Amino acid sequence: MIEYVIAQNPDDRIINRACKVLEKGGLVCLPTDSNWVVVADPASKAGVKSLYKLKKADPQKHFSVLCDTIAKAMEIAHIETTAFRLLKKKIPGHFTFIFRAKKSIIKYLEASKRDHEIGIRFPPCILVQRLIEAYGNVLLSTNITHEVLSIEDESVEIYGYLIGDTLSNTIGHVLDTGETEFAGPSTIVNLTDEANPVVVRRGAGDWD
Repeated sequence: MIEYVIAQNPDDRIINRACKVLEKGGLVCLPTDSNWVVVADPASKAGVKSLYKLKKADPQKHFSVLCDTIAKAMEIAHIETTAFRLLKKKIPGHFTFIFRAKKSIIKYLEASKRDHEIGIRFPPCILVQRLIEAYGNVLLSTNITHEVLSIEDESVEIYGYLIGDTLSNTIGHVLDTGETEFAGPSTIVNLTDEANPVVVRRGAGDWD
């Protein structure tokens, strides 16, 4: 199902319908600051399996977890004082932060079981924040790519209706905000040693 929403003021009823899909182990697609993403409840075995199947990815591959608050992030990651202060200055923003993962998330994700790490994003998007807040839990996410949509020409713009039409048998709900400008790939910062942050990839987030 595709539902059109106002990015800065999404309808609570639409958000709640998306939450129902997640509760049942389904997938929801929506735009973030960097790209279209598909999300699932990381605690849902069916949801996580569907997400990896959609991307034809090995479960050992890390997908990012979306959070709306540091408090929620601290439930799944070891975030000490130095990193906490850094996050306060940088979020929400175009960043993916890698932390040491807690058992609360490791037990659900094969990739985190392997290296005890987790990548966390705090997207500066009201729609994403509202969905996480309403659902009451963090969301596992992965980007929608041209390959997933079986589009060979990577210059083709990706729109909500295209995702809905192509992946209607896989994605339970598409939240479409219409024309969307993306900032580009996030800047990835490794904070597993919070005293020594390491920029893994420079992207849209200004780290300097």
